[in-house]
Formats: sequence, C-alpha cells, structure tokens
Amino acid sequence: MGRFPVRLSVFALVAAGVGLVLIERAYRVFEVRLSGLILSVITSSGTEVVGDRETVYFGLSGDTPLGLRMTPECSSVFMLLPLLLVTAVMVWFRPQNSRTLFSSLAIAAVAVVIVNQLRVLAIVGLVNWLGVDTGYYWGHTLLGSLVSVIGGAATLVLFVWLSTRRRA
Repeated sequence: MGRFPVRLSVFALVAAGVGLVLIERAYRVFEVRLSGLILSVITSSGTEVVGDRETVYFGLSGDTPLGLRMTPECSSVFMLLPLLLVTAVMVWFRPQNSRTLFSSLAIAAVAVVIVNQLRVLAIVGLVNWLGVDTGYYWGHTLLGSLVSVIGGAATLVLFVWLSTRRRA
C-alpha cells in the first residue's frame, strides 16, 4: 500500500470519528429507535419511541410505564471513537494489515452497538423485575455500568485479537 492510500485511510478514520461527534444526536436517535424495535419484539407491555426526545417508553400497558432517555453519556458513539482512533494509528504503522484492521473495526463496532443495547435491556429487565425506583437505580447504576465496562473491554479484546492474529 502506498503512502497516499495510507494517508487517505487514516484521514477517513479520523474524519469518521469527527463525523460521529458531529452527528452524535442523530446517532442517539438511531440507538433509541433500535432499542424501541428490540423492546417491541421481546415485550408485550407496549413501547413507544419519541425520537425528538431520544427517549424510548416501555411498560405502557402496565401500571408503571417508564421512559429511558438516551443522553450523550449513554450513547455508544463515545465507545466507538477509541476504536476508530486506534485503527487509524494501526493503519498508519502497519498499512499492510489494513484489510484486517478495517474488518476488525467493523466487527468491533457492531459489538459495541450490541453491548449498548444489552445495557438498555438490562435496565428495562430490572425495572420490570424490581419496580421503577429500585430497578432503575440498580439497572442503571450497577448492572448497566457492568454491562458497559465488561462489554466494552470484551469488545476491545475482540478488536485487538482480530486485528493482530496471524492467519494460518
């Protein structure tokens, strides 16, 4: 790979990171819509997504409906940024591995989105099980944080493993 394609690849990765930051709100709307879709498939208690508020409402047919608002801190966009930047650095120093790096990035990016959706499902599950006050507290503070930290770490390990393994 020549220097121009390497520079172009690194620029594209950095630009993708900047672009994600710039469209972060639209990305949160995408994530909350995805959460609403998943919840509507796995629950029968009624869900509603209000994209303008980045909020998914669930439990609408029960006594204690709740809305989860996807704030910037809850979005997976900031978990994707380090992957983009690490990929850019690795492409710069090991351009011969670009194809492997880009495929590893794609797989890790999907894993990050899945982890964040699992976090939302953990919160919803505990709210349904323990009630709004206790369930939200434990779901958001403890279990949701554990899912994010462990899932994020596992995703990073997956990315490193996929991008550095030797092919047989």
